[in-house]
Amino acid sequence: MTFDILDIALISLAYLMVLFSIAFIADKGWIPQRIVRHPVMYILAMGIFASAWAFYGVIDLAFQFGYGALAYYLGTGALFLFAPVAIAPLAQLARRFQIGSLADLLVFRYHNRGVGVLATACMILASMPLLALQIQAIADTLQILTYRNTESLPVGLSNWSFREVMALAYCLILALFTILFGASRDHHPGLIVAMAFETLIKVIALCAIGLFAVYGVFGGMEGLDQWLIDYPENLELLHSPIKDASSHTLLLVFLATAVAMPHIFHMSVIESPMHRVTSTLSWALPLFLLLMALPIFPILWAGFELGVPLPAQYFTLGIPLVAESSSLTILAFLGGLSAATGAMVSLSLALSTMVLNQWLLPVSGLRRRQDLYRQLLWLRRGIIFAVFALGYGFYQVLDNRLSLMHLALIAFIETLQFLPGIVAVAYWPTANSRGLISGLTLGSVIWLAGLLIPALSGVTQITLPAISYLGLDIVIPVGIEHWSNITLISLGANVLVFVLLSLFTRASVEERYSAELCTEDELSHPLRMILDVHSAGEFSERLAGSLGKTTAQKEVNRALQELQLNVHDRRPYALRRLRNKLEANLSGLMGTAMANDVLNRHIPYHLPEAKGTADINLIENRLTQYRSHLTGLAAELNNLRLYHRNTLEELPMAICSLGQDMEVLMWNHAMQQLTGIPAESVVGSHLEDLQPPWKELLKNFSESPAPHLRKQQLTLGDRTHWISLHKANIAGPVANSADGQVILLEDMTETQLLEQELVHSERLASVGRLAAGVAHEIGNPITGIACLAQNLRYEADDPEAAIETADQILSQTNRVSRIVQSLVSFSHTGQQDKAEFIDTRLRDCAEEAIQLLSLQKEKTQVHFRNQMPENLSAQADSQRLIQVFINLLANARDASPADSEVIVDGELLGDEVLITVTDEGSGIPQKQQARVLEPFFTSKDPGEGTGLGLAMVYSIVKEHEGQLELVSPVPGKTNGTQIRIKLPRQLETQRQ
Repeated sequence: MTFDILDIALISLAYLMVLFSIAFIADKGWIPQRIVRHPVMYILAMGIFASAWAFYGVIDLAFQFGYGALAYYLGTGALFLFAPVAIAPLAQLARRFQIGSLADLLVFRYHNRGVGVLATACMILASMPLLALQIQAIADTLQILTYRNTESLPVGLSNWSFREVMALAYCLILALFTILFGASRDHHPGLIVAMAFETLIKVIALCAIGLFAVYGVFGGMEGLDQWLIDYPENLELLHSPIKDASSHTLLLVFLATAVAMPHIFHMSVIESPMHRVTSTLSWALPLFLLLMALPIFPILWAGFELGVPLPAQYFTLGIPLVAESSSLTILAFLGGLSAATGAMVSLSLALSTMVLNQWLLPVSGLRRRQDLYRQLLWLRRGIIFAVFALGYGFYQVLDNRLSLMHLALIAFIETLQFLPGIVAVAYWPTANSRGLISGLTLGSVIWLAGLLIPALSGVTQITLPAISYLGLDIVIPVGIEHWSNITLISLGANVLVFVLLSLFTRASVEERYSAELCTEDELSHPLRMILDVHSAGEFSERLAGSLGKTTAQKEVNRALQELQLNVHDRRPYALRRLRNKLEANLSGLMGTAMANDVLNRHIPYHLPEAKGTADINLIENRLTQYRSHLTGLAAELNNLRLYHRNTLEELPMAICSLGQDMEVLMWNHAMQQLTGIPAESVVGSHLEDLQPPWKELLKNFSESPAPHLRKQQLTLGDRTHWISLHKANIAGPVANSADGQVILLEDMTETQLLEQELVHSERLASVGRLAAGVAHEIGNPITGIACLAQNLRYEADDPEAAIETADQILSQTNRVSRIVQSLVSFSHTGQQDKAEFIDTRLRDCAEEAIQLLSLQKEKTQVHFRNQMPENLSAQADSQRLIQVFINLLANARDASPADSEVIVDGELLGDEVLITVTDEGSGIPQKQQARVLEPFFTSKDPGEGTGLGLAMVYSIVKEHEGQLELVSPVPGKTNGTQIRIKLPRQLETQRQ
């Protein structure tokens, strides 16, 4: 049975148009997203690994190696069965860093551009036999279907001009399809859907032919069993080859295909959302492989039974032809066409990305005056066309001398050389680029000399000329017949050199850091890197030098949108995230090497000056991402971390932590409520970027040596607040080092207002205690006034005596007025606003206090000596300073023995005024000195004092921006206490 040439051409074209249409409508979004993004769709798309080789050539593999052919399915299936550990880490890296090809992955891991150049060259060499395989399968099946001799089918396939024309047309159509639906950098759902559709067609076709073989040829399973009993040599044919060592080598070869073949890597790692389908893929794809493997041996046996006059590799098509089933024949042809189409499209896409990123862009650079996206698009389109042309040229050079199985083995053995380097990406951080380059080069040279060159030239042996010169003829057999030995030798040499050089040579710092990223161990050295940019907008300006203004702006805006950041964001952590996202996006656009070069040239990272500066934000994000993957002790430690972090977050005290470079690392809920600044807008920023007044308050306190700062007055909104600050250093990994600070803010507003009320009450109580003395003092002048008034009426005739008496009355009256005014002044609260402070003579304040204290006659009488200089003054509230002197002098009097001396003195020290109050008492015990300024602490007997006096003094001194110091005993003596107060002559707020 033969088919008309035009009919087959139309059927092929119609199928390709259906494939184009499916991709088009999926790209347009006409297919519901729940279907396009369904895991089954991606699992079917993964079926591209089953190329024309799996549809046709695997039958020949079963014929040659019997049950050993199952190694193809077992090797690939085993790798996907363990996808969570074998493939998922690579997919996570590809998604996270926008890695676009296997070469980009190796460049990212080994941080060497030479790795990418070599990997691309080796992949092109490995892919040419695979491309030629697909073209040869299509050309051969076209010839088989259109062979016009009806007496018999061709046993051997010879050159035929029509076949070549159809093969060329097929390549051109596929190149057009690939350029339309895969040339841009975006992930195309249309390509995924189209690949899933072609997988479905070839699975249906292969299973249909398998069922026909069992039920149409043998009459069912019972008939097949009877046939095997009648012809036991067919079972022996399956068992005998697996005893050969080469059958075991097949498992090793096919184990690498799932990740090393560029088109399978592209679909399983780059295109497929592995993070969503890993668990499903680990069982669904092996099940799919089982379904593909089931028809293999029935098809082989049916071909023997029917005597199909074709090579075993084409039994899949020959069985329905011999059985003269036109519909099944067309289905078989479309299955093979689908298998070849999916492989060629995905293979050309993978190779074009590698060639563009590793060869063309590093050599040609970027032309800023052109639209970068359009420039890259046309370059990729040209490379895709060149890949198809190379594949077709390689097919012509081979001239059908090799079977599909042999072409596949040649390709798979070369990609096997990548397996050591790929495994080391995630599981061997010690591996370095020297070892990879040397091992891959040596293995590829052995493969080239042992398999590829003999396949092209027909050479079957190599004689070593240097040894022949010595009279020893050493002949090394080469060629596809010796593929097993060449596989083991090339891979063994590759691994040996790779391991030895990696162990005995040292990797660069960048390479070690990349290795840690790839092994998910970046947290072992989570340095907080430094950027010399201060806003997101600055990124666009700098990148314009390489990308052009328009492209740079688009890329920065895209990264900002993906990170949900604002263009005005200045936080260092946000800028670091933006830089990393830009590098990842540009890696997807132009490759890892070029992206790294562009970013390092325009926006380089700098190491922090302080060694060991950890990136806490990075640690937090990474632990959050992988929290669900933590088990055992790691999960328990993470739970403990979360418990302590939540404790700090929910603590009803405002807390923030700072890094060594003053970057805000934590900002808890109480801090948000106190400052009104949300954590998401401040975490990762510097203190310099905070809003006033928090910027000045926190920055000055962080830089000051004092561990505590009490009752700083701030105006928040329309209300005055008092904030106390406390800080502690966070211990670093090195002895006597600090990783940063933790600062605690205590809102003392309510306490301060309460203390002011208590202090006022204490002041009024002091007035009460002065009342007796006031009564006594006022009583004397009042009695004198009464006597003088009585005498005045008897002296009416003597004007001079009357005038003298009146003067005495006025004198006594003024004395009463001064006493009353002193009481009124003392009970007054004074000025609260620093702006109303005036230049105040300190001697007058001290004298007023002494006058008031002298009214208390029942107290121990001491001698107050005011030695304050006449011209000594400071910006202050006089009434509040009188309160300071009252409390200090009263305490000094109470602590001093009778008839002792209390001295008030002062002097000018530059821009400050020093005031001292010294007594001759017994002094204050050392253990009490740290507490005497605390409210309600007193050493007096119950009922003798409230403990608010010195607390009030300290508060007033702080309001005047001064300092208070207690010295006991007095310097040069063994007893006594001296209070030292330093006040600025002019307040800081008034200087500004």
